[in-house]
Amino acid sequence: MKSCLVVDDSRVIRTVARRILESLEFQVDEAANGNDAMVSCRNAMPDAVLLDWNMPEMNGIEFLKSLRAEPGGGEPIVLFCTTETELENIREAMTAGANEYIMKPFDSEILHAKLSQVGLIG
Repeated sequence: MKSCLVVDDSRVIRTVARRILESLEFQVDEAANGNDAMVSCRNAMPDAVLLDWNMPEMNGIEFLKSLRAEPGGGEPIVLFCTTETELENIREAMTAGANEYIMKPFDSEILHAKLSQVGLIG
């Protein structure tokens, strides 16, 4: 079973993402900020990370750069999931190591399509 870490300071977003991912047969863990997400990744590197941009303590870009510097941190597929829609932000996320970019709000169809696009589901 594939694993996904959902990193978002919104409990509602984490809950919605969890339901969708579990319906796609993912094992799901959650983190409310980048610091908690780093702890989780150091304990068990996930197959995928669904990552918010704007969070307290450590934002998504800071987390992504830290993740990619960790041993094995290049392996997870990272899907930025955010309201940041400026082209420059998308470019920054992709340069920092994101594999894909999802705009909020998202639904199961969008998430399914992106996960399929990056090869995590058939």
